[in-house]
Amino acid sequence: MATNSQISQPSVQWIEVEQDLCGQRIDNFLIARLKGVPKTLIYRIIRKGEVRVNKKRVKAPYRLQPGDLVRIPPVRVASEKEPAKVGKGLIEALESAILFENDELLIINKPSGLAVHGGSGVSLGMIEALRQIRPEARFLELVHRLDRDTSGCVMVAKKRSTLKALHEDLRVGRISKIYNALVIGRWPNRKLKVDAPLKKNELQSGERVVRVSQDGKESLTEFRVLQRFEQATLVEAKPITGRTHQIRVHAQFAGHPIMGDEKYGEESINRDMKTRGLRRLFLHAAQLTLRLPKNRERITVSAPLEESLERTLENLSTNGANQG
Repeated sequence: MATNSQISQPSVQWIEVEQDLCGQRIDNFLIARLKGVPKTLIYRIIRKGEVRVNKKRVKAPYRLQPGDLVRIPPVRVASEKEPAKVGKGLIEALESAILFENDELLIINKPSGLAVHGGSGVSLGMIEALRQIRPEARFLELVHRLDRDTSGCVMVAKKRSTLKALHEDLRVGRISKIYNALVIGRWPNRKLKVDAPLKKNELQSGERVVRVSQDGKESLTEFRVLQRFEQATLVEAKPITGRTHQIRVHAQFAGHPIMGDEKYGEESINRDMKTRGLRRLFLHAAQLTLRLPKNRERITVSAPLEESLERTLENLSTNGANQG
């Protein structure tokens, strides 16, 4: 029976491993190359010896070495749908949002509302758009992620060696991330840390939420008051761990949800803030401090607040604000 999807004709692939892929597991290498192929099939062809490295059978944990010759057997898969095209507006927005770039790394001030990658109903994310904008780039991968509604600094590696090095720096806490958040109420000066374990949960509707739970993963966020308003506080949030929705849930747990947070915030206040022009989550990845993998130069990159957030602060200031 004919289907709408085109079927790509399979053929044997021979790939010589370059230095940039050194140390990658063969299973992860195949998963990245055979887009759309079920992982069960990938592990089956490895197990059956159809995948060869230097004409020898290998197991899934095998780590590639420079100069390895990989044989990938014919695998018949339905071709992926034609990806959504990047519009002129998004191209201009992303090009103007570049905060730092060299031959190994891009740092972008991601707009709120743009997912970092496609999937789950999102046809085109930031990383897919960047790959279309820069077709000559042989490697572009997200180093970390931001929630769709959060704006600010996102790192994109231009080399696999950069990706590996920055992942390790993130794991051991060598990269400092600072966020700005506008929270409801008066955040107390003495509340410098929220140390509360977090656990992912799935509701009956299928929506995923994160809750503070004693059997969750250890999670720590440091907070500092930047500016006070009549019914809100602008705070600096520094996540020491990197859990999903960490700052949003820790702010809620502290009794001061983030303004505009439709998942963890207060609906009535969010509704009121929309009438004042705040139509998004007020959470912004304001600063990254890291060492560049190649020469270990220490850099700090800052992302300015978008105009809508600046206007919100100005509007609150006219109603009375104080420092401290």
